[in-house]
Amino acid sequence: MTVPVTGALVRMRGTDEEPRCVALAGEIGVGAHCTIYSSRPSPCRDFAPYAALGIGEDACDRARARHGLPPLQS
Repeated sequence: MTVPVTGALVRMRGTDEEPRCVALAGEIGVGAHCTIYSSRPSPCRDFAPYAALGIGEDACDRARARHGLPPLQS
C-alpha cells in the first residue's frame, strides 16, 4: 500500500499520481472513507486534524480543490 520516498520514508500509493490514496473507498465528495483508518500512518494522522470539526487547513483545502470540492469553513 506504500511507495518508498527515501530509505526511511514512504507515502501511500496513489497520493501523488491520481491523487487518490489506495486506502480510500467510495466516491470523493459523495461518501468516501479510509479503509485503514484505525491503523493509518502518522502523515494521515497529522493531516487535517480538525477536519472532523469542519475546520480546514491549507493542505486540506488544496487536496479538496484537486477534486473540485470547496474548502472546509472554520
